[in-house]
Amino acid sequence: MVKSRTIDLIAPSGYPHDPAAVERGIGRLRAQGHRLENLDATRRRFQRFGGTDSERAADLNRLADPSRPLPDIVLAVRGGYGASRILHGLDYDGLRRLGDEPVALVGHSDFTAIQCALYARSAVKSFGGPMFAGNFGAEQLSAFTMHHFWQAISQPSFTVTSHTPQRQSVDVTGMLWGGNLAILAALVGTPYLPPVDGGILFIEDVNEHPFRIERMIYQLHQAGVLGRQQAVIMGEFSGGRLSDYDNGFSLDAVIEQMRAATGVPFVTGLQFGHVDNLLTLPFGATAHLVANERGFTLALSDYPHLA
Repeated sequence: MVKSRTIDLIAPSGYPHDPAAVERGIGRLRAQGHRLENLDATRRRFQRFGGTDSERAADLNRLADPSRPLPDIVLAVRGGYGASRILHGLDYDGLRRLGDEPVALVGHSDFTAIQCALYARSAVKSFGGPMFAGNFGAEQLSAFTMHHFWQAISQPSFTVTSHTPQRQSVDVTGMLWGGNLAILAALVGTPYLPPVDGGILFIEDVNEHPFRIERMIYQLHQAGVLGRQQAVIMGEFSGGRLSDYDNGFSLDAVIEQMRAATGVPFVTGLQFGHVDNLLTLPFGATAHLVANERGFTLALSDYPHLA
């Protein structure tokens, strides 16, 4: 039984293209007894965005108001594109209050930009996880995604297990961080990419050919980001298409190349990305990663969770 929560909706990126998904999400969450705030975030449109830049920044900056009670959950409506346009307009000093309270800030894809910026500038931890329209409003609700989401945000620790055999043995502890690879690469050289040392970086992307994936990983490597990490965990890279021209150049080939080029362990098989059955991962948590030929475990702790 899911406890009733206050859920604040934000639209830092695109607008939901399927009104029916919005209505399904509203109906399902209300049926569970949750209170939804800022439903206007699901209705605004400006070009391809969920509102103007100032409106979308205001969604987050409302949370910086010390006179305003904080919700239990801050849930991104959807991803797409647009978060990068509002990073300079966020009240980072005020938003530090999110790090002092058990608030679950949740989203993925383009939302990675918000997560990185809030951690870099405000030390706010968050969750890579489902979004309002695409996941809570999906035609077929994923029981896996929902169960793992409520479990992850409501307990002080949990462990992810994968039975994907690994080609390297790894046993490291560090901060878990990451998200969408294209966004991480785009933030290199900006004040919004957190300078994580000794971390465990997880990455995912969608509709990207392996050569584009490799190019973005090389950007992180050549910028010095990967050399400061203890391991990289590969999530789902769905939607990429190969052709005869690739001649054996696949995502597996990319992973082998990056292992050799960086000297950093690359672990595969993380169920996170643009997929129906999605894990929820705490960005900023303490993580213990153990990987071997039998698979891997990722033990997570030290992150905000709901009482």
